[in-house]
Amino acid sequence: MTKIALVTGAEGFVGSHLVKFLQVKGWKVIGSYLNVRTPSFPKLPRLTFTQCDLRSARRVTQILKRYRPTHVFHLGAQSLPTVSWEDPVTTFDSNIMGSLHLFEAVRRLRRAPVVVSACSSAEYGHVAPSAMPVKEEHPLRPLHPYGISKVCLDLLAREYFLDYSIPAINVRLFNTTGPGKTNDAPSDFVRQLARIKKGLQAPVIEVGNLKPRRAFLDVNDAVRGLYLAAMKGKRGEAYNLCAARTYPVHEILRTAIRLCGVKAEVRPVSRLMRPSDEKIIFGSTAKIRRDTGWKPVNSIEQTLKSMLKYWDAVL
Repeated sequence: MTKIALVTGAEGFVGSHLVKFLQVKGWKVIGSYLNVRTPSFPKLPRLTFTQCDLRSARRVTQILKRYRPTHVFHLGAQSLPTVSWEDPVTTFDSNIMGSLHLFEAVRRLRRAPVVVSACSSAEYGHVAPSAMPVKEEHPLRPLHPYGISKVCLDLLAREYFLDYSIPAINVRLFNTTGPGKTNDAPSDFVRQLARIKKGLQAPVIEVGNLKPRRAFLDVNDAVRGLYLAAMKGKRGEAYNLCAARTYPVHEILRTAIRLCGVKAEVRPVSRLMRPSDEKIIFGSTAKIRRDTGWKPVNSIEQTLKSMLKYWDAVL
């Protein structure tokens, strides 16, 4: 049977990579996106894009009834913690009500698709060093509205599995980066370095807090993990998806500077500091490795090189 995937948030960073991954796999892919003014998408076989605001229950129901997907990869969300502090109402409306509309529409289909929801490491909040790497059963104590909204999605998907037998799988994505990423430390570093190299910016890199330790997962490893979760993951379960090791953010900066080959002053600025910052974010991936065979294969250097190549081409 032909596999048909609906990818919500197809215009987003992970979503755009996932759409291409599934299309190469031979799937028929429907990518839904929010903004009607989104730039044109690639024209490829078995690939269709359609506008959908997840906050519209009517529109979500229309799309599911029209395309009858075998799999739904639910990535559509307001995904920035900083924005969630500024506008928690819109974040909750998009991430919680949008997800509820999706699951309600799935529930009414004659045959429910597999639903893989992009949840988040932000659900855990502060985790003691003794509990690292954090496991899926750890208490969920988020630090910001975005994290709270993802806890709601996590619980919502599990409820629809238990109450309506919808084959739902939750993937708690940890820090993910790669070509096309914006608004995270590696992408900010690499973009500024590429601008400096091209003479578009003075040799000064503005940074936020460089002390936290992060495990940055390559986006190609992330989309493969989402795919394997859909294919082999146990229904009703949550899985961490994380890189294999952590680095202090200042070490990632040093590596990016070395790979770019430029000299620059590093300047901390207050506007890049968050109200609260987890000291370390690192997840155990033993569960998804055991159940699906997934493991990350890209090193942080490979990821940074691909990002430098990306920004060199688009600037």
